[in-house]
Amino acid sequence: MNKSILELLKRYNPQNLRDYENAMKEILQEITLLGLWRGKFFEHSAFYSGTCLRIFHGLNRFSEDLDFSLKKPIKGFKLNKYFTYVKREISSFGFEIDVMQKEKKSETNILSAFIKGETEKNLLQITIPEGYRDKVPSGSKFKIKFEIDINPPKDFLLETNFVLKPFSFPVLCYSRPSLFAGKLHALVYRKWKERVKGRDWYDFVWYVANDIPVSLKHLKQRMISSNDLERKSKLGKNELEKILLNRIDEVNFTIARKDIAPFISDSTELEVWSKDFFTKLVKQKLKVVDEG
Repeated sequence: MNKSILELLKRYNPQNLRDYENAMKEILQEITLLGLWRGKFFEHSAFYSGTCLRIFHGLNRFSEDLDFSLKKPIKGFKLNKYFTYVKREISSFGFEIDVMQKEKKSETNILSAFIKGETEKNLLQITIPEGYRDKVPSGSKFKIKFEIDINPPKDFLLETNFVLKPFSFPVLCYSRPSLFAGKLHALVYRKWKERVKGRDWYDFVWYVANDIPVSLKHLKQRMISSNDLERKSKLGKNELEKILLNRIDEVNFTIARKDIAPFISDSTELEVWSKDFFTKLVKQKLKVVDEG
């Protein structure tokens, strides 16, 4: 095994096959960031969403996707020009992957790509114990989605954070209040039917537990961009509380718990989840900045 991979794996103390799979994916995510940095991707783009929160701020759940945003629109921006750097970096650590862009079926602001590989081959690279090898389904594949918003909503703030392993390098990221704004927008306005994304609610608990305020300025821009708020409308704390309380009233938290359970190590922390629990968090713990 590559010595750097061994050092990265030590952080996880995996106890079962799912732990090893999650560790492998997160190691690949961090190596992907290294490849993007080498390709000067962060001169034009910033990292955000749940994986950013986990890697740089200690969110206690695994996240499957890598989400980025251009700092400002760039005419003719091409995502695939960075794939060579990503694949070269990941291959240098002994992993076998493919990187491919998803063809857009409609005009959207999001460019998507996937990092794909055979689960068994890549788990062997992090030397899973023999007792687990027979449990990996034959022919199983893993997939890490990679997306970038090429026309992002305005009024976000950025900060530089640092990955220290396998090498030290900087990553440009959204600030935590701007990240929280993006999370609340997803939590309220995701276009689902019966599918509740418990990961959004888990992250919400993390933000309020860590006293992170939400940037109302950036949230308002996201709501305007998705046609969920008129530009002239006011968005203050009172308005946001009403929106969140209405959303809480619609959610089936039994389904939400099932969605998040595979991504955390101790699901007993979800037992408190209920409409009453989240209502109290909104009324007692939610903080905001940039009211307007």
